[in-house]
Amino acid sequence: MLTQLSTIKSRLAIPAADLTNDDLLTSAIASVTARFDKETNRTLARRVSATHEFDATDTEILPPLYPIETVTKWETKSSEAEGWKQQPVTGYLIRAGSVISLSSALSPPFSTQPLARITYTGGYVLPGTDPAQGQTPLPDDLEQAAVEQVAYWFQTRDKLGLKNYWPSGGIYLAFTGADLLPSVKSVLYRHQRWTI
Repeated sequence: MLTQLSTIKSRLAIPAADLTNDDLLTSAIASVTARFDKETNRTLARRVSATHEFDATDTEILPPLYPIETVTKWETKSSEAEGWKQQPVTGYLIRAGSVISLSSALSPPFSTQPLARITYTGGYVLPGTDPAQGQTPLPDDLEQAAVEQVAYWFQTRDKLGLKNYWPSGGIYLAFTGADLLPSVKSVLYRHQRWTI
């Protein structure tokens, strides 16, 4: 998850010993983490041995999990009956930690191996874990955005969707869809994976 429960409780001034809302806050953190992945068109949390499928004729590969640390396996597949076949690939370059450039495609156009797959390790090391050599910690702005979004949701959870409230002389309530905070949207925009 993009932040820790202890960080959220500190932000909300909830004593560490107060366990009343721990399950609710943990669920909110998980939900915000999933939303951030969706909004940025990528997976932010580091994973080992992740796979990514792509067209075997591509020479520019954009895995959803980055920064990319290592690529450990290249495979192609032409049919379900034959399955995946490992390929020796030596001519590639990881650019800007997010794009894998091949010197030549794994298969020529119109070949019988239209599908390729890599096995790789990448993503950000999440808070609460110290990054090892070659690993990248989650940027501070992403963690702080997650903290603020969870805190905002928690503080306004009984008024979700309420836009206007007119208590005098009758009841007038106007609701709107709950969304991300403007400052959070700005941070996510900077970390978004653009695809063509």
